[in-house]
Amino acid sequence: MIEISTLKQQAVRRPTTDTKITAVRDSSVTARPDVLATEEPMEIRIHGPNQEPAPITVTMRTPGNDFELAIGLLYNEGLIDAYGSLKTVCYCANVSDENQRFNVVTVELTSQFIGNQRARSFMSSSACGVCGTTSIEDLACRTAVVESQMELDITTVLSLPKLLLKEQKLFKMTGGLHGAGIFDENGRLEVVREDIGRHNALDKIVGHYFLEKRLPLSNKVLVLSGRIGFELVQKAAMAQIPVIVAVSAPSSLAVKTAESLGITMIGFTRDKSANIYSHPERVRFNP
Repeated sequence: MIEISTLKQQAVRRPTTDTKITAVRDSSVTARPDVLATEEPMEIRIHGPNQEPAPITVTMRTPGNDFELAIGLLYNEGLIDAYGSLKTVCYCANVSDENQRFNVVTVELTSQFIGNQRARSFMSSSACGVCGTTSIEDLACRTAVVESQMELDITTVLSLPKLLLKEQKLFKMTGGLHGAGIFDENGRLEVVREDIGRHNALDKIVGHYFLEKRLPLSNKVLVLSGRIGFELVQKAAMAQIPVIVAVSAPSSLAVKTAESLGITMIGFTRDKSANIYSHPERVRFNP
């Protein structure tokens, strides 16, 4: 059984930061309070029985759902691959600066952690998204082509970005956070996560489902608040998500990867329009 630290919520660092601004509105200039999205580093450490925790990576993130982020990041990079491999997740008490305690997450495995080439590559990349993966072929070695019989009505597809935006509470406060959400085939929202890093928001979602032992997500839809880069398709493929819907554009490598791995990619999704870049057979159109 996975043990999760149950620290009081007020002890965890805040996802927003208060500030003061000089607001210029037409000819009016006033001083007033404002709210910013918090951006802080989070170090992930990993160890097995009778091992000292070793730092694996540092990622810049918005505090909140930190354990999900750590687990999702490790899963998406292939450093944990089975529910039984994970023993505990907790904040690290052994830090030199007590103010940074809640910026360090330690993951304990059920067996010895043996650093490999992927772990070293992951460490050097500082969780930038691609994390040492330089080709679709390398990704294909770590994940299977996404197989799913799920179909979506086009009206459902077009409604998803607004449904996600409605639940982006921190974005409404700050205007500075990316959102990712998981929906079922009927357009019902299951999970939404926000972060200053677009790939972090998806890592948090994957970590959530890993901790609930509900992977793969082969009958779910991923909805993104911004553009679609390769690293997001990479993470969706690891979780076996068959459909990605986004408000903005994909990159060329993202489209190529989605086509290769069996993922339906839909961008520029608005009230009445969308661009389907790969595997359109999963979308039903009204007669």
